[in-house]
Amino acid sequence: MAERRIGILTSGGDCAGLNAALRAVVHRAIRGYGWRVFGIRDGSLGLMKRPLDVVEFDLSLVTGDMLRQGGTILGTINKGDPFAYPMPDGTMVDRSAEFVAGYRQLGLDALVVIGGDGSMRILSKLCHTGCIPMVGIPKTIDNDVAQTDYAIGYSTALVVASEALDRLAPTAASHHRVMILEVMGRDVGHIALSTGIAGGADVILIPEIHYSLEGIADRIAEVRREGRNHALVVVAEGCRTETGQSVTQLHEGGEARYGGVGQYLAHRLGEMVDAETRVTVLGHVQRGGMPSMRDRLIASAFGVYAVDLIAQGRTDRVVAWQHGAVVDVPLSEVAGVTRAVDPYGTLANTARGLGIYIGDANFCVPTLPTA
Repeated sequence: MAERRIGILTSGGDCAGLNAALRAVVHRAIRGYGWRVFGIRDGSLGLMKRPLDVVEFDLSLVTGDMLRQGGTILGTINKGDPFAYPMPDGTMVDRSAEFVAGYRQLGLDALVVIGGDGSMRILSKLCHTGCIPMVGIPKTIDNDVAQTDYAIGYSTALVVASEALDRLAPTAASHHRVMILEVMGRDVGHIALSTGIAGGADVILIPEIHYSLEGIADRIAEVRREGRNHALVVVAEGCRTETGQSVTQLHEGGEARYGGVGQYLAHRLGEMVDAETRVTVLGHVQRGGMPSMRDRLIASAFGVYAVDLIAQGRTDRVVAWQHGAVVDVPLSEVAGVTRAVDPYGTLANTARGLGIYIGDANFCVPTLPTA
């Protein structure tokens, strides 16, 4: 097969396992096909800069140490849509043509994009605009990418969150407290639900299911009647108040971001239950650190499969993990589509079966719209 040149980038929020996927793509492309691989720095921005901000990989740059590294050695961005790029003077400029021109200048034959549903949506639009063959690899700690059971980063985030709950439990028991653990989950509650079940939580709150403060208080009271002097609550950061209001905090530049629902619940529950209430917010701790074994395995399998798809001429696809194996699905079924928790699925029913309060299943939040 003639020598080909492929590019690879990471886009959106970072997570553990990205470097394992990068390593797998480079190994498979060079060892398997004799291709050249170019890493594009800082997501789409690397192809929009002049000169281009890229690095050519060789095997000496992708050693086994990459498997153990968190984050991404290429860097990433989660803002700056090339179709509406914010300029210093406050205007928005369409820079998509610069992205396409950068791709052409580098002489690439295909592009591997490692990203979440939002990144897939933007990058698929960019690639469609420039007739660029693309293969996607799903990553996100929220595990909300459609058509895949697991995305890179999710497993490690669960390990971190579960360990945090394990550490909070004895402190809660020692001080007779209600401990609230706020985990990531902007639009979905996969992390909260799995962490809560694995860690023995009494209450799990997720964006997909409405709840009531009375329901939470009743469960805490029930715990006491059962003879336990403490309770554990896990809540996803994207949960709204019981009346449907978003809980956000202002950050630099006036940007509102999800977070603070744990403190809100602590304040309200403090008025309803006779117990001290404390809050721990994990935040970005869930993104970093050494990738779990599962994330390394899935990332490696995804990377190899993505290169093989390009070799077969099967682009505009996304690799996915289904029923214990790697498969591929149309990019159109993933880009901009959110995979929410099924309020009546196995894990939700497991939580209910264990006596965990997860809200009222008869009043579930409507399914998120697809793009």
